[in-house]
Amino acid sequence: MRSPHHITTQPGTNINDFFASAFVASEAEEEEDEPWAPPNHRRNGSRRRRKRFAGLPLALKAVVGVVVLAAFLTLADRWALLYAERRAADELKDRMHLSAAPEVDIDGFPFLTQLADGRLKSVKVTVPDVAADRVTLARVTATAHDVRLNAPDGPTSVRGAGIPRLDGDVLLSFDDLNRELGASQVTFTGQGHDRVLARGTIPVAGHDLRLRADARIGRDGEHGIATQIGGMRLDIGDLATYRPGTRASQGLHLTRTSAARLAHETNKVKALFAVPEVVRRLGVPDSAVRAALRSDAELARVTGSPRFIHRAMRLNLIDLALEHPALLKRLGFDPSLLDALPRLTRPVLADRLSLGFRLPTPHPGELRLRDVRVEKDGIRVRIEGAGLAVGSARGTDGAR
Repeated sequence: MRSPHHITTQPGTNINDFFASAFVASEAEEEEDEPWAPPNHRRNGSRRRRKRFAGLPLALKAVVGVVVLAAFLTLADRWALLYAERRAADELKDRMHLSAAPEVDIDGFPFLTQLADGRLKSVKVTVPDVAADRVTLARVTATAHDVRLNAPDGPTSVRGAGIPRLDGDVLLSFDDLNRELGASQVTFTGQGHDRVLARGTIPVAGHDLRLRADARIGRDGEHGIATQIGGMRLDIGDLATYRPGTRASQGLHLTRTSAARLAHETNKVKALFAVPEVVRRLGVPDSAVRAALRSDAELARVTGSPRFIHRAMRLNLIDLALEHPALLKRLGFDPSLLDALPRLTRPVLADRLSLGFRLPTPHPGELRLRDVRVEKDGIRVRIEGAGLAVGSARGTDGAR
């Protein structure tokens, strides 16, 4: 009888081959005994990744760590910057009583190190629609340099700031001027580096008179700009032109068109020749006047000369209106208009067209004008300041 562990071999079988076959059979029996399960690719992939990262050089791992840390620090720095800019904008809106918060841009990177040091490289503030006298300034832009913060209890307790140096500009927009002074339908346009042209109409005694004026813009000391109005004239259609002032060329005068037309209107010319003061100013001899009043042909000869048209244009009709209102009415002038025109003096019209303003006086510090020039979109005023402060500041002398 054979034992259970009795091993039989076929004749010629190698003992090593036999044991190898037995081992493979044993492994197959063990695999048949274990239950089947699907492969876990996620666990295997995670293992492979850990193996790959573990296989990286130490220097490369350090570089990756630094890059990730720098990204987080940069993100935190930018969030802190945005928060500080928003807080500053809200504070300026409240202090300056603005209708909208200004734009605040803090320069320099990183921001957190500047904040910890208590100094900001520069801060740019843009404030739209700031009221100034009769108009609204389109935009005020200022950049403060080397801003020194007053934060006695650390970066989170900023109470104010000192501004050693500031520069910027103020734009007086033509669009705003035309809109806000548009009740008189006058528009302003730039002409050269220091001239502004005013064109439009203004109502006078129920009539819309065409206005033409030139303004020269310049500095008024170190804190304001002034407007010198010149070339002012009001056109009453093609009938006459009014220039305010007391010079011989100023006053109310017929246009060349109306003077030439008058020369062919017999009844109106005879009405003028009936007034000795008018005849004297026209420079027509008495003998010629008497002949003209007797003969229409002689009247046409006198009034048809270029000299007559030139003398008629030189007549100041305002003077005639005071003594002979009926005569001016006969020439086609509205008496109420003739009464209102003398009240439109140069100062009155200049005040309507004035574009000047003055800078505020800060305390502490100094704010002054550096340059004034006319540009295509408006009047630009360059400003500079020193020793300024916002809120509660310790000063700008560098003491901290």
